[in-house]
Amino acid sequence: MQLPVRLLLLSLLLGFSACNVTKHLQPGQTLYDGAKLKIETPEKGSTKNLKTELKALVRPKPNKSILGVRYKLYFYYLAGEPKGKGLRYWVRNKLGEPPVLASDMNVEKNRKILENHLQNKGYFQATVAADTVQKMKFTTAVFDAATGPQYTIRNVYYPIDSSDISKKIQQISKHSRLKPGKPYDLDVIKAERDRIDNRLKNQGYYYYNPDYILNKVDSTVGKHQVDMYLGIKKGTPINDLQVYRINNIWVYPNYTLAKDSMLGAAPAIPYQDYYIIDPDHKFRLNTFKKMLVFHKGDKYSRREHNQSLSRLMNMGTFKFVKARFEEVDTNGNYLDPYYFMTPLPRQSYKAEVTGLTKSNNATGTEVSIGWTNRNAFRGAEQFSINAFGGLETQVYGGQSDNTARLGLETNLYFPRIIGPFGFASKSDFVPKTRFNLRYEYYDRTDQYTLNSYTGSFGYVWKTNIKIEHQLNILNLNYVHPQRIAPSFQVALDTDITLRRSIEPQFILGPSYNYNYSSNNQPNNKKDNFYFNANVDVPGNLLGVFAGTQFNKEKRGQGKFFNTIFAQYARVELDGRYYRRVGDIKHKNNILASRLLLGVGVPYGNSDALPFIKSFFIGGVNDLRAFRARTLGPGTYYAPNEIKASYIPDQPGDMKLLASSELRAKLVSIINGAVFVDAGNIWTLKADPSRPGSQFSSEFLNQIAVGAGLGLRLDLSFLIVRVDLATPIRKPFSTTEKMFD
Repeated sequence: MQLPVRLLLLSLLLGFSACNVTKHLQPGQTLYDGAKLKIETPEKGSTKNLKTELKALVRPKPNKSILGVRYKLYFYYLAGEPKGKGLRYWVRNKLGEPPVLASDMNVEKNRKILENHLQNKGYFQATVAADTVQKMKFTTAVFDAATGPQYTIRNVYYPIDSSDISKKIQQISKHSRLKPGKPYDLDVIKAERDRIDNRLKNQGYYYYNPDYILNKVDSTVGKHQVDMYLGIKKGTPINDLQVYRINNIWVYPNYTLAKDSMLGAAPAIPYQDYYIIDPDHKFRLNTFKKMLVFHKGDKYSRREHNQSLSRLMNMGTFKFVKARFEEVDTNGNYLDPYYFMTPLPRQSYKAEVTGLTKSNNATGTEVSIGWTNRNAFRGAEQFSINAFGGLETQVYGGQSDNTARLGLETNLYFPRIIGPFGFASKSDFVPKTRFNLRYEYYDRTDQYTLNSYTGSFGYVWKTNIKIEHQLNILNLNYVHPQRIAPSFQVALDTDITLRRSIEPQFILGPSYNYNYSSNNQPNNKKDNFYFNANVDVPGNLLGVFAGTQFNKEKRGQGKFFNTIFAQYARVELDGRYYRRVGDIKHKNNILASRLLLGVGVPYGNSDALPFIKSFFIGGVNDLRAFRARTLGPGTYYAPNEIKASYIPDQPGDMKLLASSELRAKLVSIINGAVFVDAGNIWTLKADPSRPGSQFSSEFLNQIAVGAGLGLRLDLSFLIVRVDLATPIRKPFSTTEKMFD
């Protein structure tokens, strides 16, 4: 009986809270409680979508509530009437909202809007009746809609005269959105007019306007059908129906309003098809030939118009970009494009201070200072230098260990492909060449000191906003231990896994990364996808020269700079599926699922993957119920990993990770999550020092599973995430704890 009593008390409390806000109403006032819709239609099938459309049109919206409690209205009245800005003002205007009264609801206006919407959807005989129902201090609007039959399209007729533009419209009608048998829909008619406009703009009709298309509808043909007749409106200006071509192209790469009058008098320097007006000589003349798509004599195209603007903005050098097209007073139809670019400051600086805590009981801080030059060599090159350093303390068993990091990283991006081959792209994004160098000094006070050197040379290009490719022609990783404490050397001599984590390593070779994300383009789709594939195959060229490529007897003997170089093939695939749960107004309710597969195969000069290229599992972005990077491989469990004076990461050659997370909005900027994670790592070969680590046909019985709850604080520019997880299934047979 205890649970029903609690539910009763909760219901009474919620009811009291709901009624409590009405005491502030004036005599005769009632709160608007929303709208109810009833739809009567002869059409078969559900009217749920139609009801959702109609309900979304009703204005105003009632006060927001949870379980009937108008919490925003409660905060509004709680704050009273503040006399100035302060806490009460913030509560009233940020947490609260003013009451939505029944008098704010124009019933007749909403009735006409709903009726008009139904007629625009092909229900020409639709009628809507409206009324209000008052109960205590609340008023509900009630709308009864009788739709009648929905009219469908019988035939669509396009212009048949011999003019050039009519011929063009006939040609592009093959992909028309107006299909016989489809319902009449005013939104589809407008979309078809916009489609025709877009296609004509791409074929040179610069001045064409979608309003020039007239769509006559004949609804008297019977059987609740319509015939449509599309044609050019009479009185449309003749020049607006002509094809225009590009004449001279004018480029202002250093434009500001303050310099506008001076630029008009500045000399224009001709370069190929362009005239560059840059009196300060901030940019080289050839900088823009890959950015601007138009050439002299080309037909005007809206696609190429927008593509040029997108390329200029995506360079990262300009703050504002705009284009103006002016008709030229010459024989024929010609346009002069004018491009105005306002640069960002050439140099910028940034500094960051970060506090961190990790699941291995480590806490610390990190400081970074960066400098960026957005036009390093007068060709819109992006050159950046970032210096960083940090201190970290790890506490275990009453002891502590300190770690210091210092480093320097440089990146240089050229907005073009540098190499022996050409690269033509029709994307909105300019292909880039990237050079990267990085050095890091890593000192673990009681154990060892490492020097790490990395560098890369490659290309970055985007097919479109959703797809990005990265091809590194050259990847270099060199890790060299500078100091090893005698006490730690004893541990290295007995633990091959630990020894591999700091041994000298040299990795040299190419890599490729493919990334697809439909979320890169804002959309209201119910389903969205993410996929990332990475392929890494270093050491082959060095293996040929060293003779280790096909000679097993020379394995481990090939060296570069007196360090054994690595040879392996590594593939990692990461796919994610985002399913919106509910309708568009619940866009934050997402079921996010993930599947990650990875495998690395050493060969030639290597009998094991380099430690920094191995797979690990566990941690906040992985299998959340287990300590970071210490689970597995297989059924192996290192019993000393918490008790000993160090906590070694556990590497593997294969990885499988699957997760599913249901995210839902709780209140305001606070979202909740329920999740399940599963996975493990394995070695390809038996490892005597880690029994049970090898992959076998029993791998499904070795999957670790964890589940938990989470909160997300979504501030748009920052998301704070808190997760609480616990293991459900452990792959190892021990009662010792493996999680925080």
